[in-house]
Amino acid sequence: METIIREILDKEAEAVRSIPVGPHYSEAVELIYRRVHQEGGKVITSGMGKAGQIGINIATTFSSTGTPAVFLHPSEAQHGDLGVIQPHDVLLLISNSGKTREILELVELAGRLYADLPLIVITGNPQGELASLAQVVIPTGHPEEVCPLGLTPTTSTTVMTVIGDTLVVLLMKKTGFTAEGYAKRHHGGYLGEQSRKKIGI
Repeated sequence: METIIREILDKEAEAVRSIPVGPHYSEAVELIYRRVHQEGGKVITSGMGKAGQIGINIATTFSSTGTPAVFLHPSEAQHGDLGVIQPHDVLLLISNSGKTREILELVELAGRLYADLPLIVITGNPQGELASLAQVVIPTGHPEEVCPLGLTPTTSTTVMTVIGDTLVVLLMKKTGFTAEGYAKRHHGGYLGEQSRKKIGI
């Protein structure tokens, strides 16, 4: 059993180490910085299924570190939630296949609302239809899932999460986000207590 566990962990770690690194990260950070911190918009994340859960995590982590963000469920968007989108926002879309129907439909609907709304796409398929519509494409490296069936999102969601964390940290550095700013946004719980200790309150 321990051997199997180590093999799983090694495969996940290797997938993270194999995430392609390139100018797409700085392009995404500059785009988010301009749209959110200079023009007053926000990041809107979206994804379907497990990718959507990653999108929720990215949005809440962005928000707690000084970059306003919300998650928009692609199906609920078709029933009125599309109205959360404003002119200076940026869409951060997550799809391993790069051809998720609900996400492609979201892009079309958002484009009808604001034709120049920029897209950042995190995907395992940088040559896919979704990627072709984006201003910035962040490839995951399309790792094989550790799921024995090769179907359940496992390794793919790990690398998506790491990419999201990378964007968050880069934005924190870009904006000079401080412990004081964190304390104002995260009052409760252990982290709130620790952030207040850092600033002496």
